[in-house]
Amino acid sequence: MPLVLDVPTMLLMIAAASLAMAASLAAARPQRSEGTGLWALGLVMHAATYVLYAMRGRVPDWASIVLSNLLLAGTFAMALGAVCRFRGRALPWGRMLAPVVAMTALYMVFLDDYRARIVVAGILAPVQISMVLWVLWRPQPLAQLRGAWLFTVGLSLQFVLLALRGLLAAMHAIPLDGLMRSSPMQSFVFMAAFVVVILASLGFILMAKDRADAENRYFAVHDELTGAANRRALIQALDRDLARALRSGEPYALLMLDIDHFKAVNDTHGHRAGDRVLCHVATVLRARLRAQDLIGRYGGEEFMLLLPNTTLDGAAALAETLREVMEQSPCLHEGRSIAVTVSIGVCGTQMESIQDWDRLIQAADQALYRAKAAGRNRVVCADLPRRSRT
Repeated sequence: MPLVLDVPTMLLMIAAASLAMAASLAAARPQRSEGTGLWALGLVMHAATYVLYAMRGRVPDWASIVLSNLLLAGTFAMALGAVCRFRGRALPWGRMLAPVVAMTALYMVFLDDYRARIVVAGILAPVQISMVLWVLWRPQPLAQLRGAWLFTVGLSLQFVLLALRGLLAAMHAIPLDGLMRSSPMQSFVFMAAFVVVILASLGFILMAKDRADAENRYFAVHDELTGAANRRALIQALDRDLARALRSGEPYALLMLDIDHFKAVNDTHGHRAGDRVLCHVATVLRARLRAQDLIGRYGGEEFMLLLPNTTLDGAAALAETLREVMEQSPCLHEGRSIAVTVSIGVCGTQMESIQDWDRLIQAADQALYRAKAAGRNRVVCADLPRRSRT
């Protein structure tokens, strides 16, 4: 015997699942919505759709047929808007609203023709789903692939079922006795709708979680303002690099760089200009380093540059180049040109111990202090003093 389930029960189960997922998103209240608000709104509209379906015969046809399917089309429109927001794009109001208007108009025309309405839904809803999936995967795939694939599987299942049912209805290949009549096809379609709500919603939540986790990992080792490595990442890199330099016998160099008169920039031009100067300096420095070098913000307006396999002479030459480039590269902010110069302390040596990183930093920092005391906008070098042997 084919499996035939009670239609009103299934409709209310779908509505309950949609409301439960919407409530879960509302309770989570992510710091950055990234489309979750639109997705939750779409789930509420989806729940209202199936409540109106379940009330077929108890409410006027314009509510249980026209309004319900307007809400269903609105659900897919919200899904499109949610994915656009997640991808950082503007809401495509034309593509969101056109299918809703078309669905409403055609359902009013075919108010008394159930088969025609199934065909219309089998065309317009898959078109809407196709737009959602296109935005999700084009022009390049998301980095959050786990959630994207789960989301895609859910919506693809809905696409196939709606398109197939519309095709079979158009070919008169299936009996259509009305929405509330139980049949194997109705049971399968509504069971699938229940599964789609869960799969697609979990996929969207997982995409948001994966992105948040990736950002947390990024900002654990990067300065939020400049994108340079933070102090923690610099120390970790020093530990790693010095261990390698000690094994290979390669020289190692470190630069401490300070922006001259940075407080005056903040006082004269404002803190937003100061932030812009910090980003400008990080960008200029990053563009002139090798792939194996590392730039980090050590604190305030002070940057540290790690230079593996670099002699003191090589580091001094690079430091002088960086100083000249900064002097010749004013920072542009709100139509104004802000002159930027830097003082640099340099230290480079053959490593004797993996624990030398603190002495390396101290020596470079003292050289930086001498550069500032000597008038700023200059480079001062220091060699790491040898450890005393007992």
